[in-house]
Amino acid sequence: MPISRSFRCSVFIGVSLDGFIARRDGDLHWLTSRGEAAGSDLGYEEFIAGIDAVVMGRGTYEPGRSYDPWPHEGRHCAVLSSTLPPDADPRVTVHRDLGTLLRELEERGTKSVYVDGGQVIRTFLREGLIDELTITTVPVLIGTGLPLFGPTGGDMPLVHLATRVFGAGVVQSSYAVDRTT
Repeated sequence: MPISRSFRCSVFIGVSLDGFIARRDGDLHWLTSRGEAAGSDLGYEEFIAGIDAVVMGRGTYEPGRSYDPWPHEGRHCAVLSSTLPPDADPRVTVHRDLGTLLRELEERGTKSVYVDGGQVIRTFLREGLIDELTITTVPVLIGTGLPLFGPTGGDMPLVHLATRVFGAGVVQSSYAVDRTT
């Protein structure tokens, strides 16, 4: 049963055709180079314009913390991690557990959350917290890496919302989680 909340949680992520979001060492060049070849931002700017909070895990935060400019400027940014020091970065709030994070999002009056990073996405899916997924598939098989999905605790029916085809064979599909079944 999904946790009661007043905000929506969305995923916007790129994957290889074989379902990986990064190589085992975190490398994303296989993804970013093909995204650039697609010839657009793949709808990211439109997506992020409707987001007021970002939630990620340490594995996503660490590689992106040195980006200049910080990509989440003007949005509340939370990192769900049991190991990141609470004062690691003034731009983020570190949470040790999901319950505390969800309470803070409610207290802030959050309306729309971008859930990013494989482990956090899987946690939110298992807890019934994801409302919509936009998955951009690039035409490459990397063979091994960090998977987007894992055990969900059961079937998770989805409703297809849209599919877009970009240059370089990049295909993006959006789904809503079907809570009617």
